[in-house]
Amino acid sequence: MFTEIELDALKEIGNIGAGNAATALSMLLAKKVKMKIPEVKVLPFDEVTKSVGGPEKVVTGVFFRVEGELAFNILFIMQPGDTLNLLRVILRESKENLELTPIEESALKEMGNIIASAFVAALADFTGLPLRVSVPCLAIDMAGAILSFPLSLYGYIGDTAFLIETEFEEGLDDIKIHFFLIPDDDKAFSALLNTTGVRSFNENNSSGNGGI
Repeated sequence: MFTEIELDALKEIGNIGAGNAATALSMLLAKKVKMKIPEVKVLPFDEVTKSVGGPEKVVTGVFFRVEGELAFNILFIMQPGDTLNLLRVILRESKENLELTPIEESALKEMGNIIASAFVAALADFTGLPLRVSVPCLAIDMAGAILSFPLSLYGYIGDTAFLIETEFEEGLDDIKIHFFLIPDDDKAFSALLNTTGVRSFNENNSSGNGGI
């Protein structure tokens, strides 16, 4: 459905955003933070829950809405162990369960906000489009329930999601975050890719000759 060039463009945006996020987190935590170059995958929306352990898997989700010239949703999903490890690093205290205090919820939202804002800033710089990020919403629930949240808010959602797998390799103990970018519909995918300077495969390769 999408070419390697199109995915590479999004991967480059993710890489820039990861670098920006690592810098911001380094300042927040007063320690060096480094993130691996993200992996980018395209998934049918109904397979998103499978990528995080299945619809009944309990996970932590942090949701953002992005508005402006482009409109889409950002959803972070973390496994329970990664959530607890992240809290241990941020708050410097051990925790054994996912019953969060207001301070712990606030810490996770702030971490998500830093990463989401860094990614959106990279996308805005890359495309030249004004974009703004909503305040974060956090939930600990089954993955299926968390993935249905955008649909419950807006009544519609695209059939496809970009999965940008991001993992810390220094400073945050190999914590992995599943970063989903979910446009409102599939036309929004074409609009997003076009703004990066990469022509959409579906719109610009109608001759079927394999050209970009």
